[in-house]
Amino acid sequence: MKKVILAMTMALCLIFSVTSCREQTEKEKVMEEMEDAGADVKKNVDGDETKIKMETENKEVKIKEEDGETKIKVKTENDDN
Repeated sequence: MKKVILAMTMALCLIFSVTSCREQTEKEKVMEEMEDAGADVKKNVDGDETKIKMETENKEVKIKEEDGETKIKVKTENDDN
């Protein structure tokens, strides 16, 4: 019985350690940052193409996902583009 409890405890520790250190992708980081800033989020899905546009007063982010590729464009108020 002692071995079963010890094995269960070790398995739980392993599960928690693996799931807690999951890294965020760049897309997830940018989306979380913009949502925390109170950005307006618009999402457009067309077939296998997804476009996400997020805007705040001084920052605009566009994310385009197509065929497994993700492109992120960030434009701030200070950019001359």
